[in-house]
Amino acid sequence: MKKNIALVTGGDSGESVISLQSAKIIKDNIDKEKYNVYTILTQGHNWKFMADDMDDSTVDKNDFTINVNGEKIKFDAVFIAIHGTPGEDGKLQGYFDIIGLPYTFSGVATSSITFNKHFCHALVKEYGAHMAKSVLVRKGDKIDVAAIVNITGLPCFVKPNSGGSSIGMTKVKVIEDLENAINIALKEDTEVLAEEFVDGIEVTCGILQKINELIALPLTEIVSKREFFDYTAKYDPLLAEEIIPARVPEEIHKRAKALSLHLFEQLNCKGVARFDYILKNDTLYFLEVNTIPGLSSASIVPKQANAMGISLKELFSILIDNVCH
Repeated sequence: MKKNIALVTGGDSGESVISLQSAKIIKDNIDKEKYNVYTILTQGHNWKFMADDMDDSTVDKNDFTINVNGEKIKFDAVFIAIHGTPGEDGKLQGYFDIIGLPYTFSGVATSSITFNKHFCHALVKEYGAHMAKSVLVRKGDKIDVAAIVNITGLPCFVKPNSGGSSIGMTKVKVIEDLENAINIALKEDTEVLAEEFVDGIEVTCGILQKINELIALPLTEIVSKREFFDYTAKYDPLLAEEIIPARVPEEIHKRAKALSLHLFEQLNCKGVARFDYILKNDTLYFLEVNTIPGLSSASIVPKQANAMGISLKELFSILIDNVCH
């Protein structure tokens, strides 16, 4: 018997457009012989079922059900395809935990901690990862640019503390530009991270959970044709190369995979997660972990999976079967 899967997309951040793209790819490639898929769009308090051939209908948030042609549809599991809030920061996960509905990807604690870069960095450092020097600035704080640069040096990166896709991120080369960069980031979040620039090779490693097995996907090297791997470069294939396998020594491949597997387990990640690093002088500097990475055919994790012979259909089935088998 087919399982009913709620494919939740949208969200309330600048990444909502990417969420919609991921959801379309998931819906188009999911195994229709195993799953009935219903797309649920969330925008603030407005949650609705997006039907292909009928009017949209509101989701009953009391039990997360929908009504289709007079029939009440209950779900066996939720496929979360929201990048950013409320899907990647633990808010939705808390709701689904309350009503007892299983979902793909990591739980409340893991999602909320990893979404907050400052907290995540402090924790990951305890697990043995190397970190760039950073300073946290909160909205309302007096901005002491000299004190910040004394720690981070120049150039440095300024980014929202919670967020993704490099939205609101600036590379600051001169001290006179630092305060403006902080104010740009504060438009996206109430906390901002100023971080030391580590000049090296950007690499990323996906870890895929298959029931009780963890699979380290091939290490990928990212070469941006812009100043850094910003929002534009991430979503324009002409502006960045994603090279699989990464052009680094085999020992680095082994260390990056081992570290990513270690962090996946220590952070209690679920489903799939992508770990980003800068490689400098044979040292891997942890950047961030994406607990709901992009899942379009152009995204890094699906490309890594494909390099191992795992199709999009199989990848999505693995993620659902983790929680619904």
